Amino acid sequence: MKQDYHIIHLPKEQWEGSVIPMRYTTNEYFDVSVSQKADGYEIKLEKRDFEKPVSHYPEEYDFPDRLYAPHWEKACAWGIVADGEGGKELRACIETCPEEWSNRLIVTELWVHEDFRRQGIGHALMALAKEQAVSENRRALILETQSCNVGAISFYQKEGFVLAGFDSCCYSNRDLERKEVRIDMAYLLRQNAQGREENSCNPKGAEGGLPADGAGERAL
Repeated sequence: MKQDYHIIHLPKEQWEGSVIPMRYTTNEYFDVSVSQKADGYEIKLEKRDFEKPVSHYPEEYDFPDRLYAPHWEKACAWGIVADGEGGKELRACIETCPEEWSNRLIVTELWVHEDFRRQGIGHALMALAKEQAVSENRRALILETQSCNVGAISFYQKEGFVLAGFDSCCYSNRDLERKEVRIDMAYLLRQNAQGREENSCNPKGAEGGLPADGAGERAL
């Protein structure tokens, strides 16, 4: 059922440390293989099926995702909140942080609650990040996902992101064997000659909340 929603800015003083319950189940993965040849390396990413569904969830990690983590010093966040038993609760969010030395904007978090998916919310949240990147004249919007998160990769591709690289030992020394390889993706932008705003945490689309648009063929 489609629900009305408003995307608002999530102030650091109120939402810092809030846990983001990332979880997903997948039947597919991109098998990443690296072979050394006499004249270089051969790298392949091929989509394959798991023998049985694989789930990933916060409880399997000792460091669940949280908004405004200390290492993202200049982070900004937006999201959807609703009344819960303990007060206001997150239903969706996106967080960004500039990588100043490379003039890129990082999407550090993107999450939509299961009950709010397939309503264009992921698309609307990503639109805010793109708007921020443009207003700051960044050369690219970048993010990290995993080779087993095929649904997320598909969503990012539809949003215009392309493969930028991978890290075969980011999470452990067995990432290739575990079929959970870090995948880096990028949305490349044209820069203008007018300079950029400094860390514009309030894109126009988020002022006063953003109404549902229903856009996006497959949104998070």
